[in-house]
Amino acid sequence: MKQLTLAKVVSGTGIGLHKGEPIEIILEPLEANSGIVFFRSDLNISYEAKPQNVINTKLATVIGDERAYISTIEHLMSAINAYGIDNVRIVLNSNEAPVMDGSSISFCMMLDEAGVRELEMPKKIMVIKKVIEVRDGDKFVRLSPTKEPKINYTIKFDNALIGKQSYCFEFSKKNYIENIARARTFGFLKDVQALRAMNLGLGGSLENTIVVDENRILNPEGLRFKDEFVRHKILDAIGDLTLLGYRIYGDYTSYAGSHHLNHLLTKELLKDKQSYEIVTLENSFEKAYEKVFA
Repeated sequence: MKQLTLAKVVSGTGIGLHKGEPIEIILEPLEANSGIVFFRSDLNISYEAKPQNVINTKLATVIGDERAYISTIEHLMSAINAYGIDNVRIVLNSNEAPVMDGSSISFCMMLDEAGVRELEMPKKIMVIKKVIEVRDGDKFVRLSPTKEPKINYTIKFDNALIGKQSYCFEFSKKNYIENIARARTFGFLKDVQALRAMNLGLGGSLENTIVVDENRILNPEGLRFKDEFVRHKILDAIGDLTLLGYRIYGDYTSYAGSHHLNHLLTKELLKDKQSYEIVTLENSFEKAYEKVFA
C-alpha cells in the first residue's frame, strides 16, 4: 500500500468555536513523507502536526510556539486519519480550525470532494509492541498490542443525561463515517458563562455544540446517537493520536480520557523505543493491515 495525499485542492469556510470569527480553510496535496502540516496564511508560519508542537490541551488540542498557535485541530485530524491520508497541508487564516457543525463530517465531505492520490512511497504505520498507559487518579488512557485494533472508550459524567457510556469502535473508514464522524462536541450550560469570561467559546451555538443542562438537551433536534457523547470522545481520541504521524496498529482503551491524557500518552509512547515499531507496508504485513483499515 502506498502513501496517500489529496487528488486536488479543496476549500471551505466556517466559524471558530472559541473566537467566533469566520475562518477560511484550504486543504492541499503534499508529496510523500511530508506528513500533516498546518500553515497560518495570515502570519506565514507553518507547524507540523507532531506531539512536540502541542502547547495546550485544556479545551482542545493546540499546536504552536511562542510566535503563534492553531487550536481545535482534533476533529480535522480525526477525519484525515479515517481517510488514510498521510500527506496534506492545511491552510488557515486564523488561530483555530473552523468548528463546522461540531463533528468531523464536514471535513469528511471536503476529503470526499478532494479525492485521494497514491504516491510512489510505501505507507508506514506504527505497530504497538507493549502496553503504554497514562493515569490520573481513576482516569486513564492506554495503548496495547493487538491483531484487530479497536478503541474501547468509557465516559462517566455526574449528569443524569450522560451518566456512564461505553462504546467499542472497530477500525474502518466506512465504520468511522457511519458511527463516529457525525458525533458532535458537547458542553454544559453552567460552563458557558465561565468560558465567555475567558473570551472563549464565543463561536459556540446550538448549531455546532450539544448543550446540556441539568436534565435536558437544549438542541431542538436532540441527539444524533443515544450515546453521541462517548462517540465524540472517540472522534477526539483518533484526532489526538494522529499527531504521532502514523496510523496506529494497536488497541486504545480509555476511561474518562481527555486531550491532556492523550497528549501525555503520545509522549510516553515516543519515549520508549521498545514500545512500538514503524513498519513499512509490504507483502508480509499488508493483508493484515488491509483487513483492519480498509
